[in-house]
Amino acid sequence: MTLGNAFAYQETGTAAADPELFSARLTPHRSLGRTGFLVLMAVVCAISFIGGVASVMMGAWPVLGFFGLDALAIYWAFRVNFRRARAYEDVTITLTELRLRRVSHKGHVMEWRFNPLWVRLDQEIHEEFGIERLYLVARGQRVAIASFLGPEEKASFAKALTAGLQAAKRGPVLNPL
Repeated sequence: MTLGNAFAYQETGTAAADPELFSARLTPHRSLGRTGFLVLMAVVCAISFIGGVASVMMGAWPVLGFFGLDALAIYWAFRVNFRRARAYEDVTITLTELRLRRVSHKGHVMEWRFNPLWVRLDQEIHEEFGIERLYLVARGQRVAIASFLGPEEKASFAKALTAGLQAAKRGPVLNPL
């Protein structure tokens, strides 16, 4: 259970040792789900089959194989795309730590830990397109973050992350009520 932004309570009702002030999981956007993929592949296979049969009837039987290769290439490209969608980044801010955990599509994990009092968020902004890149900067270390988000999503994430960092810098909020 969470009360406000400052305190997180465990189920027993006692205060957590280091409450989360901000937590986000960033994942790559994929506009085509499983059902859409199946429908698309059915349409591609049907078109390839019809085109291949028409080619065979006209005497161009080798074209049938190329239609099959096209369908197979499209299937393979989408499988790679879906596999890459397994990547994610977890960002967590507590009063004492900002943790960035990046998991690649292959399962490789990289983790950075920063003191939230020393971290700042750096942005590369393009005049026409908006935010192009976000970086966490602390003590000479610069780590790219949210690289697979679009400019509007990066702006929204940057605003929320900045609010979380400001909450960590303010410290614990004690509410006597």
